[in-house]
Formats: sequence, structure tokens, C-alpha cells
Amino acid sequence: MCGIIGYIGAGNETLNVLINGLNNLEYRGYDSAGIAVGGSSLSVVKKSGKIDALEAVLEGHSIAGSLGIGHTRWSTHGPPTDANAHPHTSESGQVAVVHNGIIENYESLKQELQAEGVTFQSDTDTEVVPHLIERERTQGADPETAFRRTVAQLEGSYALAAVIAGTDTVFAVRNDSPLVLGIGQDGYFLGSDVPAFLEYTDQVVYLDDGEIVSLTHSTYSVTDIDGTPADTTVETVDWDVEDTGKSGYEHYMLKEIYEQPTALRQTLSGRLSEQGGTVQLADLDALQDREPTGVQLVACGTSYHAALYGARMLREQGIPATATIASEYVLERPPVAGQLVIGVTQSGETADTLSALRTAAQRGAETVAVTNVVGATAARECDHVLYIRAGPEIGVAATKTFSSQLVTLRLLTEHLTNGSTDGIYDRLAALRSLPGALQEVLDETRAPAVADEYVGADGYFFIGRGYNYPVSLEGALKFKEITYEHAEGFPAGELKHGTLALVTSETPVIATVTGNDAGAKKTVGNVKEVEARDAPVIAVTDGQTDVTRYADHVLEVPDSHPTTAPILANTQLQLFAYHVANNLGRAIDKPRNLAKSVTVE
Repeated sequence: MCGIIGYIGAGNETLNVLINGLNNLEYRGYDSAGIAVGGSSLSVVKKSGKIDALEAVLEGHSIAGSLGIGHTRWSTHGPPTDANAHPHTSESGQVAVVHNGIIENYESLKQELQAEGVTFQSDTDTEVVPHLIERERTQGADPETAFRRTVAQLEGSYALAAVIAGTDTVFAVRNDSPLVLGIGQDGYFLGSDVPAFLEYTDQVVYLDDGEIVSLTHSTYSVTDIDGTPADTTVETVDWDVEDTGKSGYEHYMLKEIYEQPTALRQTLSGRLSEQGGTVQLADLDALQDREPTGVQLVACGTSYHAALYGARMLREQGIPATATIASEYVLERPPVAGQLVIGVTQSGETADTLSALRTAAQRGAETVAVTNVVGATAARECDHVLYIRAGPEIGVAATKTFSSQLVTLRLLTEHLTNGSTDGIYDRLAALRSLPGALQEVLDETRAPAVADEYVGADGYFFIGRGYNYPVSLEGALKFKEITYEHAEGFPAGELKHGTLALVTSETPVIATVTGNDAGAKKTVGNVKEVEARDAPVIAVTDGQTDVTRYADHVLEVPDSHPTTAPILANTQLQLFAYHVANNLGRAIDKPRNLAKSVTVE
């Protein structure tokens, strides 16, 4: 949610670094964008719309400077207009600030500044910050002191970066919102995420809450609010810069769907021992001696669907488990005595999930982060971390991270039960063969042709039972995220409890039916119900039931274990959503109103 880029280094590179960083971060927000380039004075250019609109404006400007900040916005306070675009400046134009997050006490600060005669130009909460810095400067504070004093007045979640005219320093701070420092050979970088500057350096420092960064041409410092040096570690990012490109695909989303076999191999690498019937998660060895009375999984959006899947696996293997939407978990405050609380978050920065994990930790629970980003806040704050290893995902709609989450939760389940339940060898063999089976789905899918048949329907219903229920929820979410069409996912048994009233010949029903157990057979019965009401049916199936007899179209998946077949079905649902959206001409990688990482509650 919003992307920040900062740079100090070679003057002739500043503008290019900022624009490249903004393009790399556009998945975090694309309502507006802007840059401020500094030196003896500040040059600020900003524009509503996507980054190419900003670039068009910049063509008419001559901007030079050896330091700068940039921002791509996902609107929270104020609509996406030129005035509300970042950077925001002080009245004199001598201070420029970019911000990700929410300043909760901005109204009182704004009223205080207005009473002193300050005129505001935007509707945003951010604008109080440059005015506060300028007030401190007029009262005699040096630039760094002015920045620190301003930060001390702020409440809320924020990552901030500021430049001040006549000062060869970039200042920044983070609090409950991500910010990473990059250390290059010819300069220093700031970014909301590593892809912002990965093409320039893979050496990073993950900043902690309350840490303030000062970047000069020759050095950097990281301190707390009082100026005490922080204990930092420079880490090497193992992502390849080519991983963050499109590699010839029309959209990042399609590329990332097709990267899933590789992502799952990375997830599984070094973690399976089929012969021994064990899963080896070295970072979680301590949990094997832990006998939780239950497991609580907390997550949001796509990750919540993965959590539902994980909770079901745990229950099947004898561990009581629940999945709760993170924002509701904080309100419910369930008992945590003896419980293991697992936060599932692809970015590791999801505000609601972090809040739920902190609530659990404060009440004495042991916590685990299941995430994709090394050094993310969740990874650093939890007692344990399990990385899904999916590699960078740029498309706003999660694809390979979802399938990698499902596999990682399967591994975690086996780890917690120490491979002691029946059927362990079959489950591990299914995991081992999963990347190849998924590649088969990608090679043979008929999703493009099926999608052609159903563009412009009145609504889309996704149904399934058992493990296919969370996959159906995810299929519906993916569909509405990128097509902007109404879609609803629910357990197949709920079809006749209300939704059947909406079923017509113009509402396709996408039924995921794998295996041949009682749940699969009952889902076939539900398919018959909608067929009798003239609804077109798309069956996603491994062919173990006779559902194809009642389907208008079939998307096939190979035979697999009951816990892995839905992962293959999920890929067909992803492809179906993608091709419908592409036929509609939607902005697939940057769906309206959405951002990749939701860092505000």
C-alpha cells in the first residue's frame, strides 16, 4: 500500500533511479506518483494517474540533483488528485516528504498548524509532516533534529522519507510500515520493498520500528528516536533481478501462474524425506517438541483461504485448529493458553495480521510467521518463521504465493505431527510429484477457450467441498479482483441455502470436484441442481466422478492425493480468471482500488 523510493548518490542517475524504483513498486499503488529531487533547492513533480502520466510530465522538465525521494500512491486520505499526490511540501517549498501508512493524530496536528497560519494544499494526512519539519527549522533546529522532533509528534503507522533544500541528506523512519535500506557501491537506497532497487544492489538492511535513517553521500546511520545507534545487519537478498521482470509474458500475473512449478520446487527443496517419511524444517525443530492444545491461524484475503486449508489439514491429523480473519481475531481475543498462533502473510507486512500476531504474543502465545519475504516485520517479530520461498511476486493478485502457502502449510502440518499419522508416505509422494503435475495442467489447459464462452455473464458462482472449499473461495476472489465482475465462492452444500435463487442461464457455476469421496459425490448432486435450472457448468475435475456428464465445459487436472488435487484445480481457476479479465481488457497486474501489500488496518 503505497510505495516509497529514496536515493542519494551520483547526481546524473538520481531521476532514473527514482523512476525505475517507482515502476518497480507500482504494484503497491498507482493512483498517483511523484518525485522530489534535491540539492541547494528542491524540484517537485507529481501527477495523478499511473507512473507513465508522471513520466509524460517529466519530459518537459530539466531536473538534476544528487538525492531524491519518490512515491506511488494508493489512496487513503483524499481522492487521487494532483494535489493529493506525494511528495507533499512545506509552504516555503524547502521540505518534501513521502509517506506510506496513516498518521492517526493528523487532525489535531493540522488544526494546531492552521491556528498558526499554515495553509494546507491537500486532503491528506501526510501534509502535516513537512509543515511540522519546517516549523522546527524556523525555531532553530538543524535538519536532523527537526526531523526527529517531528517524528516524535506522530502517532499511527508510517514509513516516511524527507529531503530538505540545502541539506545533502535523506531522512527516513519506519513505524508499523515497511522500509528497507539498500547499500550500493555508488549510493544508498530506500524502498518500501526490495524490488524498488534490486537492479542496483542486493545488500540490504531491514529496518525495525522506531528506527531513523540518515543517508549522506559518504555514509549511512541508523538510530532510535533519541539518536542511539541501532544494531543493524547487512543481508544479501537471494532474488535475481530478472525474477522481477515479465520475461516476455504480457502480464506479471500470467508469468507468475506459469512460475508455480518452479516456486513449488523451491518450497519443497531440502524439506522432504520420502524414504524416511519425514519433513525437515530446520528452523522449526523446536516446535517438534511442542504439543499445542490447538493451533490458531490468522490471515487476510488470499492468505486466509490458505489458512482455512491449513486448519483443515491440522484437524485431519488430530490437532484442533481454527482459521480466523486477522481483523476479527483482534476483536474476538480468543483464549491462547497452550495454543500455537500462526500468521499467514505473503508480504509479512499485512497490518491486520501483524496486529493479530502481536495481540496473541502479548497474551502469552507462541507465534509463527508463514511468509515469503525474508526480513519482513512478521518474520522478525514472531518466535519462529517459515518461508514459503515462492520468489518475488509483482502482480497484485496473488498466484504462486497462494499455491506455495498451501504446500508450506502441508509441510508444517507434517512437521508438527512428526510424520506420525497414517498415509504419510502417500502425502509426501504427492508433494514430490506436485510440480510436475502442475506443469501438466499449464501445458494442457483449455482455460483460454472456456473463458471465451463466459465473458459478460451476470455473475459467477464457485463451489466445492472439503479442501476444494477454500480453493473455490480463492477462485472467486481472484476472479473478481481482476475482472471486476461479481463472483462468489462458498461450500457447495450452501448453494440451496439462498444462492440458488440467483442461479439462471446467465450465471455460470464453476464446480471444483476432485476425488470420489462422499463430499465429491454430493458436489455432483449440487451440479445437477444448477443444471436443472439451466445454469452453465464448468467442472474442474480429475475425472474420478461423473460430474463431466452434467458439465458444459471441463477443465481437467491429473489424479493426485486429496490434499494436493485442489492445488492443481486452483491453477485452472487462476487461468480462467486471467483469460476472462484479458478478454475484458482489464488492468490485470494493477486492478483498480487494490494494492499488493495492505499495510494499514
